[in-house]
This record gives sequence, C-alpha cells and structure tokens, in this order.
Amino acid sequence: CPPGVHCGNHITSHGLALNCCTDLTWFDHIVPCGLEGKGVTSLSQELGRLVTVDHVLQPFLDSFQEVFDSSLVFSEDPG
Repeated sequence: CPPGVHCGNHITSHGLALNCCTDLTWFDHIVPCGLEGKGVTSLSQELGRLVTVDHVLQPFLDSFQEVFDSSLVFSEDPG
C-alpha cells in the first residue's frame, strides 16, 4: 500500500480530514497521511477568516453525497 492508505482483508481505505480551524502546530509532530515533506492547511488559514465545523458540515455532507452518489446514514450509537 502507498503511504497513508490502510490495507487489510483485500480492502484499502483512507481517512478524510476537513481542517476548519485546527491548531496546525500538532502536525509538526506527525507525518500526515505518510506523505513526507508535505504541508497541512485549514480552511480558516486559506480563507484568512474563522471557518468552524458548524459552518461547513452540512454543505460538506451534501456535496459528499452528490459526488459519491450516495446517502449517508447516521447512527445514534457513537461506538
């Protein structure tokens, strides 16, 4: 598997992070997605204004469903 991709039981997967107003200094201690020498940014940093998760969550979920032609199902049980 390439860096940042999990492989197991003939399935590959990769996480997704939507950095809105994240403290980016934490990324100084890890290699995000296993990609050496690559930077990390946030929507707030790129737009030069505070962007919170509450601002972008619903539009993101709507776009995700449209792009992947899917319906998201939410569980009451966080575990």
